[in-house]
Amino acid sequence: MIPRSIRLMLVASLVPATLLAQSTRELNINQAIELGIANSKNLKLSQNKIDQAVAQLEVVKDNALPSASASFMYNHAEIPTNTFSLGEGSSALHLPKRADAFVGTAAVQELVYGGGKLRYAKESTKLLAEVARLDADKSKEEISYAVINTYYSLYKVLQSRKVVDQNLESIAAQIKQAQRFFEQGIVTKNDVLRFQLQQANVTLTQMDIESNRKIINYNLDILLGLPEDTEVKISDPDAALKVAGSLGDYINTAMVNRQELKQLDVQDKVADFNVKTIKANTRPTVGVGANLYYINPSGSFIPPVNQYLLPVTLGATVSWNVGSLWTNKNKVTEAKIQQKEITLQKDILSDQVKTDINKNYQNYQVAINKIKVLETSIAQATENDKLLASKYKNNVASVTDRIDAETLLYQAKINLEIAKADAGLAYYTLLKSTGKITQ
Repeated sequence: MIPRSIRLMLVASLVPATLLAQSTRELNINQAIELGIANSKNLKLSQNKIDQAVAQLEVVKDNALPSASASFMYNHAEIPTNTFSLGEGSSALHLPKRADAFVGTAAVQELVYGGGKLRYAKESTKLLAEVARLDADKSKEEISYAVINTYYSLYKVLQSRKVVDQNLESIAAQIKQAQRFFEQGIVTKNDVLRFQLQQANVTLTQMDIESNRKIINYNLDILLGLPEDTEVKISDPDAALKVAGSLGDYINTAMVNRQELKQLDVQDKVADFNVKTIKANTRPTVGVGANLYYINPSGSFIPPVNQYLLPVTLGATVSWNVGSLWTNKNKVTEAKIQQKEITLQKDILSDQVKTDINKNYQNYQVAINKIKVLETSIAQATENDKLLASKYKNNVASVTDRIDAETLLYQAKINLEIAKADAGLAYYTLLKSTGKITQ
């Protein structure tokens, strides 16, 4: 039987570990993107715009349905002068002192032909709903890229911190070695102080990196909708760098997938329906209707037989604003000019997309080449560091040469990790310019 005091100590020792586990979340880049999309407030706003467009479409559909109305009226009249005469020699007409009447009407109206305006309105509203969906897709791409950008920023900071931590371990070993050499009279006190100064400078760099890590981690928590004190643990987002396809393939993909180009295509169709709707103003309209009347002057809510009227009428109307044949022409011209403007906007945007993709494509190629150059420089810096370490041990090289060689090596390592992250981000930037990050 474990004593109660020991059990309490065991529980207390487990609490910090549990709290730490609760405030840490390990995510790969795809999981981060999914989480950012799921919790994005901007996407929720975009979905609300889609719902509004769909609701507007239902309203337009309702306008094509027959209209119907009904009314029922009760009327009571007091008649103080109830004797009426047309003049001398004519008999007087005696009216009741009061009268009651019930009157009801019911009507149904249907527009049979309105020049096609209702159909054009329905199609235009469908296209506007499509524009809203494309806008939501564009927001989704923007959010995905924001998550990727922040994820890579955190990755760069963590990789830099890892290299700096290794550097500090190496400097600590150098300080111990320099102290032994100083005790043996091989080096001067200045050598020990130089290594200690280097340690202080690297420690300051470590502090700056940690501050940046906290800032970026907080921003990522906000983007992903996580609790603001969650520490995000990330995996290597680019274990193997992607091989880019041809520039032409990316441009062709963009011409198909870019949401802005799709939106302009849809807006061009909307403008076309707008032209047709204006032209429809020159056409006649045809409607049919039925009316039912109930007239009960008996004064009783349920009248006696043959003391009420129930006529039914059927009718059709044809109307045509003939003046629109010459007053509508300029409106059509104006609508066509607006449609042409959309076509010109698409041409301009297509050129911008091409130049954007070319720039991102070249940036990715440069980023890949930088990695190759830095890998070569690390090999050279490693060899130089080993050589200077050996020379320093043999008291051939100065402490300055030894520190410089080590600094060059770790700076090259940091540059390589940053270059790898930049290359990964450059690849996603290239994909974003095609309109489809998750290809």
